[in-house]
Amino acid sequence: MVSGKRYSIIGGDLRSVKLAELIEQDGNSVNIYGFTTAGFEIRLEQSKTLAEAVVDSDVIIGPIPCSNDNEFINAPFNNESIHMNELFKAMNKNQLFLAGRISHKIAHLAQVCNVYTVDLLEREEMAVLNAIPTAEGAIQIAMEEMPITIHNCNSLILGYGRIGKILAKMLHGIGSNVYVEARKYADLAWIKSLGYTPVMLSNLSQVIKKADVIFNTIPSMVLDYELLKLLNPECLIIDLASKPGGVDFSGAKELGLKAIWALSLPGKVAPVTAAGFIKDTTYNIIEELGV
Repeated sequence: MVSGKRYSIIGGDLRSVKLAELIEQDGNSVNIYGFTTAGFEIRLEQSKTLAEAVVDSDVIIGPIPCSNDNEFINAPFNNESIHMNELFKAMNKNQLFLAGRISHKIAHLAQVCNVYTVDLLEREEMAVLNAIPTAEGAIQIAMEEMPITIHNCNSLILGYGRIGKILAKMLHGIGSNVYVEARKYADLAWIKSLGYTPVMLSNLSQVIKKADVIFNTIPSMVLDYELLKLLNPECLIIDLASKPGGVDFSGAKELGLKAIWALSLPGKVAPVTAAGFIKDTTYNIIEELGV
């Protein structure tokens, strides 16, 4: 546990508020800014200005994702936009900026402003742990949207990265018939060894016809119009990939298929747990950097 530090939490969703509370409970000083229109209780007093929020802090923590447009902080619960460049200009070279999915443009801006940044989602421990609520949230959506049980249904997972691995394990545990598409032969071997059905990309058009639900984890176009035409009309599609996603949503709509782009699930289904993961990862970074 890291205590006695000064933190600023700038923008974000309920995860950010819970993160601020957890960090304060560990004996740290915490300023928060960017939650003026939040419809939930915030125990900590908010700073009146951005400059006031960051002036004395050792670590400034932005949201996950950091920004949706590379111009403004992702702050859905604030009545005014928070410019990325204003935040960086308010910081000094001794302060550390943490956030999730920091784009190349934002990283370049930080470098110009002499701000040191670390992308939380580039940390392996954060990415792995974050996959747990993502997988649970995806299964929750499937249970709510499907007219059949997960048990004994045909679940197809596209991609065998962190989310794919955890999701496959959970679905298999519920009793689903789990099919997993992967490109690497090593991954296909692991998929087979764990009792799932491996699917090579070249065979995807054959297997996809059997699917009752498809979970995509690949952030590039996978389910294009030609593949969507092969689906059972009742098949549910849940895209878990970050932007630009991996599903032709306009094509799915044209074909009458139900497709859901489930972004930022950890913050929606388990904000307290997700905040704990962010806190632990933050402390790891601070210890490693000696901040």
